[in-house]
Amino acid sequence: MEYEWKPDEQGLQQILQLLKESQSPDTTIQRTVQQKLEQLNQYPDFNNYLIFVLTKLKSEDEPTRSLSGLILKNNVKAHFQNFPNGVTDFIKSECLNNIGDSSPLIRATVGILITTIASKGELQNWPDLLPKLCSLLDSEDYNTCEGAFGALQKICEDSAEILDSDVLDRPLNIMIPKFLQFFKHNSPKIRSHAVACVNQFIISRTQALMMHIDSFIENLFALAGDEEPEVRKNVCRALVMLLEVRMDRLLPHMHNIVEYMLQRTQDQDENVALEACEFWLTLAEQPICKDVLVRHLPKLIPVLVNGMKYSDIDIILLKGDVEEDETIPDSEQDIRPRFHRSRTVAQQHDEDGIEEEDDDDDEIDDDDTISDWNLRKCSAAALDVLANVYRDELLPHILPLLKELLFHHEWVVKESGILVLGAIAEGCMQGMIPYLPELIPHLIQCLSDKKALVRSITCWTLSRYAHWVVSQPPDTYLKPLMTELLKRILDSNKRVQEAACSAFATLEEEACTELVPYLAYILDTLVFAFSKYQHKNLLILYDAIGTLADSVGHHLNKPEYIQMLMPPLIQKWNMLKDEDKDLFPLLECLSSVATALQSGFLPYCEPVYQRCVNLVQKTLAQAMLNNAQPDQYEAPDKDFMIVALDLLSGLAEGLGGNIEQLVARSNILTLMYQCMQDKMPEVRQSSFALLGDLTKACFQHVKPFIADFMPILGTNLNPEFISVCNNATWAIGEISIQMGIEMQPYIPMVLHQLVEIINRPNAPKTLLENTAITIGRLGYVCPQEVAPMLQQFIRPWCTSLRNIRDNEEKDSAFRGICTMISVNPSGVIQDFIFFCDAVASWINPKDDLRDMFCKILHGFKNQVGDENWRRFSDQFPLPLKERLAAFYGV
Repeated sequence: MEYEWKPDEQGLQQILQLLKESQSPDTTIQRTVQQKLEQLNQYPDFNNYLIFVLTKLKSEDEPTRSLSGLILKNNVKAHFQNFPNGVTDFIKSECLNNIGDSSPLIRATVGILITTIASKGELQNWPDLLPKLCSLLDSEDYNTCEGAFGALQKICEDSAEILDSDVLDRPLNIMIPKFLQFFKHNSPKIRSHAVACVNQFIISRTQALMMHIDSFIENLFALAGDEEPEVRKNVCRALVMLLEVRMDRLLPHMHNIVEYMLQRTQDQDENVALEACEFWLTLAEQPICKDVLVRHLPKLIPVLVNGMKYSDIDIILLKGDVEEDETIPDSEQDIRPRFHRSRTVAQQHDEDGIEEEDDDDDEIDDDDTISDWNLRKCSAAALDVLANVYRDELLPHILPLLKELLFHHEWVVKESGILVLGAIAEGCMQGMIPYLPELIPHLIQCLSDKKALVRSITCWTLSRYAHWVVSQPPDTYLKPLMTELLKRILDSNKRVQEAACSAFATLEEEACTELVPYLAYILDTLVFAFSKYQHKNLLILYDAIGTLADSVGHHLNKPEYIQMLMPPLIQKWNMLKDEDKDLFPLLECLSSVATALQSGFLPYCEPVYQRCVNLVQKTLAQAMLNNAQPDQYEAPDKDFMIVALDLLSGLAEGLGGNIEQLVARSNILTLMYQCMQDKMPEVRQSSFALLGDLTKACFQHVKPFIADFMPILGTNLNPEFISVCNNATWAIGEISIQMGIEMQPYIPMVLHQLVEIINRPNAPKTLLENTAITIGRLGYVCPQEVAPMLQQFIRPWCTSLRNIRDNEEKDSAFRGICTMISVNPSGVIQDFIFFCDAVASWINPKDDLRDMFCKILHGFKNQVGDENWRRFSDQFPLPLKERLAAFYGV
């Protein structure tokens, strides 16, 4: 029996009235409409009215009918499980009967409604949906075919996984061959749907598609010259994905594919060009890239460089003609969410401090207000990656172009040249060095170009060459660059301010203490920017100040600098409420400042300390309420707590023993006991960092909690969470130094995990170093307990610590290893060459440590006898041999 339902005329009019009102621009009217719609949801047949307006009420205008369908879609999302059966069936049959509506808007709306029902787990409960849609593809009526395809495309996008599972009896075995037939359909819209449907199954390497992969690729090639941009875009997208998944099938055709993609990257339609440009990015990540592309570089490079110009539309969207906008407040949606990087404890290395960390700061990110990803950015990213593949071999193709661009009279062209120069900086640095003495001064001049977009890109490009600038005598480039960048920080254009601030932060990281002579001048500018900046750039300014503090360290601790810097920071600090996310960058900044100022921060520390403790307490309380009654209380944003813990670490590190009274008067250790057991790894990570810092600063307050803390530390020695494990390991080492022999009962809780970690293949360097130091420290305070295991860790222990700088941590660790060797000399015999190498890594150990080394080396030599020692030491590399002879006389 067909479900018969007729609307009540009065009810229908009321709903149409609401649909009309909801299209009003007036927000108050919209809000009342929202409330009325919510009330109507209490009537079981309200949704029948909505589907009726969408599918049956052809007299109404299309926007109103479509809106009715979209409201129904939201109801399906929110309340579908409560729909009465009759209503559900009525909606489903109406959808299938009207998928071929003559209006494209109504067809699309019905399609959205179908996929929403399908993704609510209803693909299983709507068994005739897929067969029905597939059979409608063969309809003579274009609208029906297009509507069914539109719906299928949305289902393939939303439910790709379940379509390829046993739950539904593998419908793709039928669907994919069916879609492939439509690649040759005479309607461009339908060809485009067909390719888009199949594309959903490439990345997951769906079996049903892999069986037909050759016919798929053949059909794609047949569509290469399609006159419909949407089809070309989908063909490009397919080829990009196939690069990652079925390179083997593309290789025989690679030459033609590259030629095709070169054309498409210059397509008149920017969406097609952008999809095609992704091809170069993806190809560059494949090992075969270098050989495949080398013969095409002379054509490809000019195409990419050309794509790096701003289009006319870009310039309008970027308000490229608005030069001064510093007084216009930011709209809130311009401000991106920030991610806080939690604290990780790491060792200093000898290799002149160049970190191997992945710094994502210098990504090509200069025009973040346009739809984020566009042809310009994609072309620049592709050039950047290719520069890293080909290194200096790229320069013959680029330099002739650069000459033309960089000195061009049209600003748009010149701007793109400056972007090119920045994009190749990382990959082609060596080959660019001869040109830099001429280019850097030219760029410094461009910093005062009359176009804001030229000034902003120049900031970024100069920051990509900061490493080289700093390596030259400071007066040559560093000083003029810094002087001009500081002027740009005070530019009258917001985009330039932002670019200059970011570039300056990069320069600070590279220059470090080279900046000390200019500190007064730098602080003058940064503090002045405080009064000038709008919301978004303030957040970047905090970062520049924090990086400055990290870079110059204790040189910042001068009364006149503190006087300039602290009042504006504290003023912002007092203005912000506890719920304000702007606290994150400010807290991070203060953490760096406190660490740098040390005792200079004392006058400011009390209110800062109190507020951090409050933030932790508030967040924990909110989390407990949310755990107990999730429907009553929402989950807190734990970033507040993480950032607060990190700032407390900065205070403890900067103030040292001076923090003792603040800790004494607060419940921070009880709060940390909860934080260390939080489900969220970043919370645990930050609380272990703080534990280590408080252990160093005021152990008397930590000691009463050690019996509670140690088992938690033991369970967190899990290298699956690298940073948590790293910080827990470091804290255990700091605690053992303070505990001395009283550490004994806790050794069994941690030693086995630490030995396991140090023997892990592929463990990150930082983790291995911290683990080695902690094992050494445990052995220093409790040699009897740790020495028996010496043989199980001595070799990785020595190789981990040979590359770190002489410092306190290294000192205590080596004292521990020497003590353990004297307790268990046989534990080191097999790996003695590693021990020799580790000892030789010391530049100047303290006298008593040097004596310990001497004793062990000579003891070993005397034990094996001169002849054996000579044979043994002949295996040493020459530098090691010479060093040991010179320092220790062996």
